[in-house]
Amino acid sequence: MAGQQRRRLQILQNHLSSGTTKRQSRGPELPADQVCMVETGATLTQGTKFQEQIKKRGISVEVQPPPPGLEEAHSTLLTPEAVAFVARLCAEFDRDVDQMLRARVLRKIQMDQSGELPDFPEKTRHIREHEWKVHPVPRRLENRHVDLGDVSPANTQHFLQALRSAAEGIQTDFDDGHCPTWTTQLRGLHNVYLAVHNKLPGAPSIAKAPVLMLRPRAWNMVEHNMLVNGKEVPGPLFDFGLLMFHNAHVLIRRDSGPFFYLSKLEGASEARLWNKVFLWTQDKLDIRMGTVKACVLIENILASFEMDEMLYELREHSLGLNCGMWDYSASFVNKFGHRPDFVLPDRSKYVSMERHFLKSYMDLVIQTCHRRGAHATGGMSALLLPGTGQAGGKDVMERVCSAKLREIKSGADGFMVYDVGLIKPMHMLFDKFAPSPNQMHVRRPEVHVQRKDLLQMPTGGVTLTGLKHNIAVGIQFIHAWLMGQGHFFYKGCVEDSATAEISRSQVWQWIRHGARLEDNGETITRRMVEGLVQTTLQDLHTNIPSHTTPRMDTAAAMFMEIVLKRDFPEFITTYLNLDHTFLSGKGSWHAGTNM
Repeated sequence: MAGQQRRRLQILQNHLSSGTTKRQSRGPELPADQVCMVETGATLTQGTKFQEQIKKRGISVEVQPPPPGLEEAHSTLLTPEAVAFVARLCAEFDRDVDQMLRARVLRKIQMDQSGELPDFPEKTRHIREHEWKVHPVPRRLENRHVDLGDVSPANTQHFLQALRSAAEGIQTDFDDGHCPTWTTQLRGLHNVYLAVHNKLPGAPSIAKAPVLMLRPRAWNMVEHNMLVNGKEVPGPLFDFGLLMFHNAHVLIRRDSGPFFYLSKLEGASEARLWNKVFLWTQDKLDIRMGTVKACVLIENILASFEMDEMLYELREHSLGLNCGMWDYSASFVNKFGHRPDFVLPDRSKYVSMERHFLKSYMDLVIQTCHRRGAHATGGMSALLLPGTGQAGGKDVMERVCSAKLREIKSGADGFMVYDVGLIKPMHMLFDKFAPSPNQMHVRRPEVHVQRKDLLQMPTGGVTLTGLKHNIAVGIQFIHAWLMGQGHFFYKGCVEDSATAEISRSQVWQWIRHGARLEDNGETITRRMVEGLVQTTLQDLHTNIPSHTTPRMDTAAAMFMEIVLKRDFPEFITTYLNLDHTFLSGKGSWHAGTNM
């Protein structure tokens, strides 16, 4: 292990030192006083409005220069006016974001100290019991049968394939399926800009493409390459601000947006914050209030107790709620993982949407949304169809159709798939079993989900196969991030931060509680996991070029760090993004990535 640590240290030193040289070779930044025209369709005619405002308010801004090859994207996106707008947005909500993140920590501490568990809040009972509905959605959002998930717009070819598909929507992802290096962030935002403005070669007109369901980063992520008043800005505000500034008016004119997915919210107060962001942005960009629409992903156990309240806070802007199985399951470890009665069994064998706690969660999402006139959508099928001439396609199709048919029959209005080849079969399911644009008429009066239903842990043990699988997924996800990629393919599935989250969470929890393998009764220990990590590395090394083995070794060492932490790291992406900085221009591993 000592030799491995030395190799890892050398790799990280190279990773950091290589960026210094690259920064010196880049072109100059745009002059701060440059006046520019903006293609937003807003009433702004000169690039001075927001610049004057930030000067008046004494807001300071610093933006890093572009990585090599992305000068055009940088100059298109980060005009002085756009930078000033994002700076104003971040300065306006800086305190709110800090308070929200501190409130998360405080609530976790209170639950740990008291041993209490979440419940439906008494103070908001009136919201749950009174009759009200969210505002209607635009025409293009009435049918949300099939979205393509995990589409990082930084992967130009995948993004183009999605734009040319027959899906209703594209989860245009800056979160779970995306790695936010400076290179990938600029490329992804620029590709969205080009697609919206009908400038992306090979893409259809945005009015004829699937709607872009833009997914900014979650609140736990920061953007390292922009400082406002000396602080790194919140990742979601950087993403949202640039997406709105450059694209909102064009999308509105073409009846195509702006529409969003919101990730990893933990309750109504966080939905209220997003609503304030929407109202402020619409006001500053001269957009009619309620134009922005957003679907909240219920990916946290705490959020499941405040579904009505979240819809209520976003009622002018709501596009309903979505189920995300693996992030949601991982949140149990995040919030209660130190408690012996919340040890989650092997996900590969014992965790599925048919288990009581997940079925109850989805039933409640559907019932709540339809009562409030909102869409309820299911999660993403990660299964991949085999290539032409390969066996197994029938089995994959049957598994996907079986799972998604259960969601349709439960009343879901739609769901996501990753593989473009699954769009047509999913449409055929809807045509046969739920041909209307949505299923809001399915009210589910028989559903009576209580606190105990949402908190009921599934029975089951831990298998050696499941432990090995979690280790392999965790290591390969970190390896993908070192290359600037947010997802990868493994054993016929797409794996992203959600599956990496549940994988590393389970390994951490099984070591912490000394879980036993049901195969032979052996206790899961640090030594056992270290041995399995080395075995996994040997297997992985056989499938990658020899020059990349040091990077895989580094990923394995980082995985061990994460699963042995005394205090559970809240998000694997935060850990990687803050403790192991993967900024484009500071690492040669991912400088030219176009996944």
